[in-house]
Amino acid sequence: MSKSEQAVVHRQLEELQKKDWKTLSMDEKKAAYYVAFGPHGPRAPVSPPGQGLKVFLFTMGLVGVAGLLSMAIRSQAPPPPKTITREWEEASNERAREQKSNPITGISSEGYSGKGFVVSK
Repeated sequence: MSKSEQAVVHRQLEELQKKDWKTLSMDEKKAAYYVAFGPHGPRAPVSPPGQGLKVFLFTMGLVGVAGLLSMAIRSQAPPPPKTITREWEEASNERAREQKSNPITGISSEGYSGKGFVVSK
């Protein structure tokens, strides 16, 4: 429909809506409802059907590429330092006790029951 025909139909429906709704036919009621609430103008769908699947697949593809890139970068990383081993952390605990580090609430305090410097499993 051209813009002028749409305007004419819109005006006719406005006139019909001013009447008693009980006297309108079912087709006139459907047309009035469509003009008021139909998928046109600002209520038109923003994306075409099937767009959600494309967005999901593209997003999953990008997440996969990011994962592969992360794995590639990590494979080129040097080995972890020797100070991350459990033995080193336990030795750090012993050294802290020998030096009486943090004697009030820390590892050298009486009745201390925490892990100290041990954080690795």
